[in-house]
Amino acid sequence: MLELQRLTTEYVEAEDRIRLSGEAEEGATVVLWLTRRLLSRLAPPLCLWLEKQGGGEGGMAEILQGFAQQAAVQSLTPQPPVRAGASEAGWLVRSVDIAAGDAAVALTLNGPAGEQARLTLPVQGLRQWLSILHGQFEAAGWPTGEWPAWVEEARPKSAPASALLH
Repeated sequence: MLELQRLTTEYVEAEDRIRLSGEAEEGATVVLWLTRRLLSRLAPPLCLWLEKQGGGEGGMAEILQGFAQQAAVQSLTPQPPVRAGASEAGWLVRSVDIAAGDAAVALTLNGPAGEQARLTLPVQGLRQWLSILHGQFEAAGWPTGEWPAWVEEARPKSAPASALLH
């Protein structure tokens, strides 16, 4: 199984999918394709996990989530994108297994022929990736109704077309 260390998330209009270009520890790269349908099912439990980490109740919880999300987005520093060559392995992600711990979430991305890649995200990394992913939903013109308001409100209005996450 590939353990992804860095990834670039971008919407590819010709495919009408999100492309994750990932770099593993040993320098190998892989291209993973994610559909809107899969991502629309993945985002809510990840946001719910973050809400459980944040504490607070009622309206205060929403405010605290918004502050935490803004802080994570502002701390995201631009990096060169992960570029996978034409000969790099690539596959359509069929399912995602979520293993949530106290301080991080591990996503195991499963391919059609048994391929697997794991991405482990601490709280701040998950917040950053969700912000990037939300921006790609907007770039694609996909509905964002399943996203909590604290994700949308924290996103910078001039987000890059694609972004890198370490």
